[in-house]
Amino acid sequence: MVQIENTYFELGNSSNRNCLIICDRGVMDASAYISKDKWEKMMAGNKWNPVEMRDNRYNQILHLVSAANGAEDFYSTEDHACRSEGVDLARELDYKSAAAWVGHPYFDVIDNSTNFESKMNRMIESVCQKLGIDVGDRLQATSRKLKYLVALLPPDSEFPPFADFDVVQARLRKRGQKSHWSYIHTQRRPNVHGQARIEVKTQLTHRDYMNLLAQRDDAHFTIYKKRRCFLINNQYFQLDIYKEPGHPRCKGLVLLETYSSLTGDALKNCMPKFLNIVKEVTGDPDYSMFNLSLKEDWSTTKKFCRSATHGKQDEQPPEPPKKQYHPYDENSD
Repeated sequence: MVQIENTYFELGNSSNRNCLIICDRGVMDASAYISKDKWEKMMAGNKWNPVEMRDNRYNQILHLVSAANGAEDFYSTEDHACRSEGVDLARELDYKSAAAWVGHPYFDVIDNSTNFESKMNRMIESVCQKLGIDVGDRLQATSRKLKYLVALLPPDSEFPPFADFDVVQARLRKRGQKSHWSYIHTQRRPNVHGQARIEVKTQLTHRDYMNLLAQRDDAHFTIYKKRRCFLINNQYFQLDIYKEPGHPRCKGLVLLETYSSLTGDALKNCMPKFLNIVKEVTGDPDYSMFNLSLKEDWSTTKKFCRSATHGKQDEQPPEPPKKQYHPYDENSD
């Protein structure tokens, strides 16, 4: 699998045209089908580590939940030469496959909450968003980013299986485990024809990261936090636990983020019950990364961005000097 992927990756890199490579499976999927000891032995024997094989190798992970989990009436082994598992085993393997990718910075779970056609549209929409492609009204906008304020974290034992990452964020994001790092640059493109703002995230080399970091805007602090990623109720969550050093306004701050097309009771029922969720803060400027990172006091600064009203973001924050890279550009969250 690894060699086949490498061949296609090299072909893509040698192409003079834009090239999208889609892998039906990824390296981490194999861990769902063998014992933990065998997997760790394989990782060690090949000198692999999770950050390289999971986070840096693939730009985006899309887990399409098996019909065995939520659409059992449509699950069948007939006419499938490679599928022999019953519903219960298929459901278990599906969960293990999803759990293997927990921690990837761009991991989307496409569940069975809609019919199959809508499920495929949600998948395509997710890929287009990651590529920064404006699809207009061709695909229904089903999913939106949600953010919640959390208080009084429970002990680790109450969490489902999770992956923790140290995050150094200045809209340039350095993210890693055990001294292995990935680097991401995030930008938001302005609204076009009333469409939702498109967020474009690009993976960087260490060299590019250091070059951009040298051009950072001194009006903002660098944000340090621990990001805990976990999967529950077929929903992928990221819990950001803010750390020192930082502005006093960030002390003890914990924010939960997810993407969902659910509303009302359906959304409430999929939220992690073991967390003390204080309130939803989606679009609240007090919890925008742009504002949280400001060095100046909010009551006196002219740089505070008030455009991030709940559920709507219409304006951009003040533009930096033309030759200066602004790490929190375009009202990043």
